[in-house]
Amino acid sequence: MIHKLCTIAFLFSLFQLQAQTDVDFKGVWQGMIIMDGQKTEQGSIFFVNFTISGKTVEGKSREEILNTDLYAVRKIKGEWSSHQIKFKQLAIEKKKTSSKTNWCAMEATLNYIDSTGYLEGRFNSTECRKGGKIILYRSTATFSDNEKIILSQSWLETFKSDLKKGLSAPEIRIKERNEFVFEPIFFDVDKAEIKTEYHAFLLKMIRVVNGHSDLRVQVTGHTDSDGSDAYNIDLSKRRAQAIIDFFVKNGISVDRLTVEFKGEKDPIDTNKTPEGKQHNRRVDFAFVYK
Repeated sequence: MIHKLCTIAFLFSLFQLQAQTDVDFKGVWQGMIIMDGQKTEQGSIFFVNFTISGKTVEGKSREEILNTDLYAVRKIKGEWSSHQIKFKQLAIEKKKTSSKTNWCAMEATLNYIDSTGYLEGRFNSTECRKGGKIILYRSTATFSDNEKIILSQSWLETFKSDLKKGLSAPEIRIKERNEFVFEPIFFDVDKAEIKTEYHAFLLKMIRVVNGHSDLRVQVTGHTDSDGSDAYNIDLSKRRAQAIIDFFVKNGISVDRLTVEFKGEKDPIDTNKTPEGKQHNRRVDFAFVYK
């Protein structure tokens, strides 16, 4: 009994250790600032470039005003621990401004969310007596500390749309796509109805596809060898169409889907046993890139 308890305690400690793995904050993050009282759609552009030394954070932040060439770059300084990073903005290094622009220095505390890949939290500015939310994701862009805008500001609208759809950060979506394991959907004899036990898998696939604008799904219907060739072609078509209908109903655009139906011509198991026939009554999937 003692041995079992020790084993359980060890496994629990190991799980905690894995769950608390430090986040690598260094590099460029991009996203937006949402002032208190604003909706997500009103958020403004924000970049930060973190340099890590021990537990100290240094670097620069960049704010841009949408649809203008106005910007401000500041040095930042702070600290980090595991999944949290704190920093404050220092004096402005470079800027392009107007008479109506007020760049307010802020302090922020942000937390990395493992499940979504977003770095998000609160900021406050004593200069302007304002506060709000910051939400960022890891960027592949180069940080600009001058007038040159590295990214067309159109990315912000895409980001807002991703948040509205409940999508994870790009690095998480890429991981989900690369690690996605296809499974066939099996059907009962002479049936084209999707069993409820497969809904969770199909919804997961929908989430992956909707996270990548260049991704489509190929859906291929199959049958066992019972019945005529013509009947089985039609049955495999109905099975594939049932999947297509489920996808469209649950959020995939029909132009992101391709369909094939092969009847009994492409078995993955023998048609001489009930078990083999069950394996052949299926729909298969593949990702296709535009």
